Amino acid sequence: MLSVKVLTFNQFQQNTSVVYCDETLEAAIIDPGCYTQEECNTLSEFNKKKNLKVVKVLLTHGHIDHVLGNSFVAKTYNIGIGIHKLDLPTFKAVEVYAPNYGFPLYSSTEPSYFLTDNQIIPIGTSSLQVIFTPGHAPGHVIFYAATEKFIIGGDTLFNNSIGRTDLPGGDFNTIITSIKTKMFTLPKDVIVYPGHGPKTSIGYELEHNHWL
Repeated sequence: MLSVKVLTFNQFQQNTSVVYCDETLEAAIIDPGCYTQEECNTLSEFNKKKNLKVVKVLLTHGHIDHVLGNSFVAKTYNIGIGIHKLDLPTFKAVEVYAPNYGFPLYSSTEPSYFLTDNQIIPIGTSSLQVIFTPGHAPGHVIFYAATEKFIIGGDTLFNNSIGRTDLPGGDFNTIITSIKTKMFTLPKDVIVYPGHGPKTSIGYELEHNHWL
């Protein structure tokens, strides 16, 4: 079975998720947003406390708040980073504008491989399914744990809200289609861990989300 630990980092209050297998202690770090040394220490200390073996570093998309810790995790765990190919330009742009957002020490790390829609990513005795959900960013994906009924959702669907679409590559109609055709077809009791803010569920958003 997979468990989730959410750690909130950086000035954007971004949720970094550690998804780990209870039986084997293999883990995936999703959207490492840690920037300061203190934040990086918080992530590594949690992994050490749980005796986790990090086997994957995965990105829902390439916006700055979700990738600030890429270099740290790549070096600390000697591991490559996965992202959808369509979000590579989004990711590469971060190095250019990071200083303007107050992150002068940001260090870029090239992705090692590309994620694809419906790809199955094993983590110990369980797995995550990659689901392509563009709209907030051109190559945005979410990670679905079908057995455990949860989603690491990035910036597609929030508690009573949706991801913004006014950034380069964003599109309102596309994100609405992604949510309705990819997320709202999942069971209502599936928990959603978004990239910002508190968790929610598919059923709650079906009933209460005024954007949809």
